[in-house]
Amino acid sequence: MPLRLRPNDPTFYDLFTESANHLVDGSRILAELLGSTAGTGLSSSHQIAAEMKDAEHAADETTHSIIRRVNSTFVTPFDREDIYRLASDLDDVMDFMEEAVDTVHLFNLEKLPEEIAEQIEVLQRMAQLTAETMPRLRTMKDLAEYWIEINRLENTGDAVHRRLIAKLFSGEYEALTVMKLKTVVDLLEAAIDAFEHVANTVEQIAVKEG
Repeated sequence: MPLRLRPNDPTFYDLFTESANHLVDGSRILAELLGSTAGTGLSSSHQIAAEMKDAEHAADETTHSIIRRVNSTFVTPFDREDIYRLASDLDDVMDFMEEAVDTVHLFNLEKLPEEIAEQIEVLQRMAQLTAETMPRLRTMKDLAEYWIEINRLENTGDAVHRRLIAKLFSGEYEALTVMKLKTVVDLLEAAIDAFEHVANTVEQIAVKEG
């Protein structure tokens, strides 16, 4: 096996950790939105949507920093394509979360199904695990537990999604409301799936580099 130089520069690992921490912020804002719909309406939805937009912009800046860094670095800590892929996967999670919040705001949804809290709890746990895992890319150690747990959480998210869809089509909601709520539920499910893509990429990197 050819010798592979591994730079000591921690910048990439710091940037991936920063990117994952943006997802922690995004999942927190999602929880705030859910709290706002549990009261008398969405009086604060505009503020929450603006906060999420700011978080999404910050995440984009971190993604751009990663891309600029890889394009200007001769020796990278692991394959360039894997760096691009991981950066993109992390960015996708934030994009789906931001779109879900914006959709609730634009549709003026004053009340969300209680089960959406379970989707958000899954996302919060995934975000926290991802933020804790990114620094471990530097040593490539103790990563398997991450993708195993993310996969388990994704399966939990799938089950919650199925229950939500069944509830939406149970006749409890008007047809237009069903369409609006389903858009939000599907976006949250997409964010959960995107976390699994992050975990899959981490696994691929670990297999190559471990």
